[in-house]
Amino acid sequence: MSVIPVIRCRHLRQSLAFYTNVLDFQCIEHAGDADPSFSTLMRCGSLLLLSSHGGDGAYGQVVVVVTDNVDVVCRRFRERGLKTPGDPYAPVEVHEGPIDQSWGTREFYVNDPDGNTVRFVEGFGIDPALAPAS
Repeated sequence: MSVIPVIRCRHLRQSLAFYTNVLDFQCIEHAGDADPSFSTLMRCGSLLLLSSHGGDGAYGQVVVVVTDNVDVVCRRFRERGLKTPGDPYAPVEVHEGPIDQSWGTREFYVNDPDGNTVRFVEGFGIDPALAPAS
């Protein structure tokens, strides 16, 4: 069984650029730039759909991406222009930089242009050899 999340976006073209140019997703199917539209993305073997269709979800969703090194992922995204609100090297909040959570994971959160959150998580209890790597 596969579960494929659908992320709602206002302007597909803008969201597609963010997910592919910053977050390492690859577009494998694109239905066009005119909204409403949708695109199928892939990252390390996992699928994600972006949709600007009215009935496809709500803004403010959260998607978790399991990775084996959240610090490397975070650094790569910053090199591509991702801005974080605070000090990435001494974060107080998980949106500022990778932090260790009390439940044993190391996490970094990214908000997309529509306020959806992509959580990059290391130590989720899934063997990185079995899960898609960063």
